[in-house]
Amino acid sequence: MVSDRVRRQRGKFPEDPTDVLRQVLTLTEDGIDEQTGETRFTGLTPPQARGRVFGGQVMAQSLMAAIRTVSPDRAIHSMHGYFIRPGDALKPISFEVEDLRDGRSFSVRRVQAEQDGKTILSLICSFQEPATGLEHQSPMPSGVPDPESLPSTSQRLGHIQHPVAQEWSWARPFDIRHVDAPIEATAGKEKVATNMVWMKTFSTLDGDANLHRAALAYVSDYTLLEPILRRHGLSWVRPGMSVASLDHAMWWHRPARVDEWLLYVQTSHSAQGARGLSHGRIYSREGELVASVAQEGMLRVPTDAKYRVQGAVQDLFLKTTRRSSR
Repeated sequence: MVSDRVRRQRGKFPEDPTDVLRQVLTLTEDGIDEQTGETRFTGLTPPQARGRVFGGQVMAQSLMAAIRTVSPDRAIHSMHGYFIRPGDALKPISFEVEDLRDGRSFSVRRVQAEQDGKTILSLICSFQEPATGLEHQSPMPSGVPDPESLPSTSQRLGHIQHPVAQEWSWARPFDIRHVDAPIEATAGKEKVATNMVWMKTFSTLDGDANLHRAALAYVSDYTLLEPILRRHGLSWVRPGMSVASLDHAMWWHRPARVDEWLLYVQTSHSAQGARGLSHGRIYSREGELVASVAQEGMLRVPTDAKYRVQGAVQDLFLKTTRRSSR
């Protein structure tokens, strides 16, 4: 049963959270810059509890800007982006698309995402006409629980009176379900450098294959650094910890729809120098490898006694909160 309190909290957010994704993928074209010849677009950001633009959002918007300058018969197959500055969620984002090349089979675009005249993301992406050739793929892990058997984020966090917990529960456009015990509030029991989630939008998303690939870039930025946190026994709410994405690379292998369940298999092979590297493989429910992802993140974890005490108090509070909500 859903409590009256949870119903009231839910009412503050969109009835269909996937409308958030539809909003951010809809850009306004501002014409051609007379000096540079670049095509310009503007995108908006939905309200954010932390006041910063979600990295997956600005990547997806940059890809949508590039997509609108390329022939529709060419599908995006790779992107490489650098997060340069945090974005302000209260300000619009300008996107400038530079046409680097239109060849016989491939097109390449550079996109600069800017606020107040300063770049917040720099991205290069490539498109390809349909082609045939050699084929192979790594197999999908076996024995993974079905997504329907796993709790949603709102079922786990929807009762917690905190702006971020509420946003993750009701305003994210994707239904994300952890295969292993989630680490939003408490660290995992095992220190392993792996993570798996099922994910899809809450409702059907209209649009062509390239729009779905941009939407997949959006959701690929969720949870990808969690293998690093798991490996070191950390949760997202560790007091004093600072985490930020530095760069993001993605390769689309096969068509997929983001309104159907996808399995995101994640690993980390190295962390050092306050940086960690994670890799991800995204599979369709039928076992097709549809995309691969890599991301390096900055992770600064305080070690002084003050934060250790805060962490212990916080863990006790969260355990008490979970017990009282049952």
